[in-house]
Amino acid sequence: MGIILDTNVIIQGEKGAFDLAHWMDKYGDESLQIAAVSVAELWHGMERASHHHRPVREQFITAVVDVLAILPYTGATALEHARIWAELESTGKMISYYDLIVAATALEHGSAVATFNVRHFKVIKGLKVIEPA
Repeated sequence: MGIILDTNVIIQGEKGAFDLAHWMDKYGDESLQIAAVSVAELWHGMERASHHHRPVREQFITAVVDVLAILPYTGATALEHARIWAELESTGKMISYYDLIVAATALEHGSAVATFNVRHFKVIKGLKVIEPA
């Protein structure tokens, strides 16, 4: 089973609030992945960074993303995304659109999601959620 890293796990690693490298080493035998939408979120953060912090952020993102399998948004992802979106919307448990895409990507690939935002992802039926420690 693969493990998709949510954007917040990588951001906490960049901030030094979480030892991302050590955690990733722990899961070396697992297939560590990232959803394409999370890559966009990370690059967006780099684009908005101050002139001083931008090169550091760019180097960190590049180093992390280079070792993760990037899972694209496909037609199958779109179908899963729409299913989850409709279900959560109808039950009043809606989460952010990017989290929906991460979850849909995970379900499509049979992967778990590693996140510090467990509360959001736990509402999705059939999704395995890991809180990094």
